[in-house]
Amino acid sequence: GLCELTVRVARGELRNGLALLRPPGHHAERDLPMGFCLFNNVAVAARAAQAAGARRILIADWDVHHGNGTQHSFWNDPEILYFSTHQFPFYPGTGAADEIGGSHARGLTINVPFSPGMGDADYLAAFDRVLLPVAERFQPDLVLVSAGFDASDGDLLGEMRVTPEGFAAMTRRLQSLAGGRLILALEGGYNLDAISRSAGGCLRVLLGENGSHDPGGTVSSSGERSLAEAIRAQAPFWPSLAGR
Repeated sequence: GLCELTVRVARGELRNGLALLRPPGHHAERDLPMGFCLFNNVAVAARAAQAAGARRILIADWDVHHGNGTQHSFWNDPEILYFSTHQFPFYPGTGAADEIGGSHARGLTINVPFSPGMGDADYLAAFDRVLLPVAERFQPDLVLVSAGFDASDGDLLGEMRVTPEGFAAMTRRLQSLAGGRLILALEGGYNLDAISRSAGGCLRVLLGENGSHDPGGTVSSSGERSLAEAIRAQAPFWPSLAGR
């Protein structure tokens, strides 16, 4: 289902979409299932999009866990940009800021490892200060999202504080890229109410029913440190990050 949706968006038959998947996928390696994930759904969809003509793909992963399988699948791929915000240290133990990609794809793996307790302002700052300046230079043909809602306030496993309005605001930012060719694929989440409200907020953005209002708040001191760490690691590859 995700591949069908992705191919149709890549070909221009649909503008965007949301795939409600189970099981999730971003922990699955090329040859190893792990972390409730059997196949890496987004990684397979990225290859399907490329086969359909979308050459450069941005994969944004806001699940509370780091997507080790996705990172490793495209570690040395110069046509895939992988960006992850995640709780760190946390399962699966990967996702440090200095994990930046292989010799042919330096700077195309971008990790923002957050301490527990980060909320909307911290996540949106990661998008505004790190992802968007890089993505505007990378110029993706398509954006895929590992949309895990276990970074939600109230999740049973994660310790983050992102609200449905925060997830909607991140979706709006991604919608500004690749001509709006945007696909969200459900990943983790362990609070059904938080999943449903957050997914609903994102879907309303895709349908054009959500306004442009961002949730308020100030970036935390811990969030600032995490952003600075990610920017230091990436600045040699992306001059647009200098001074942020």
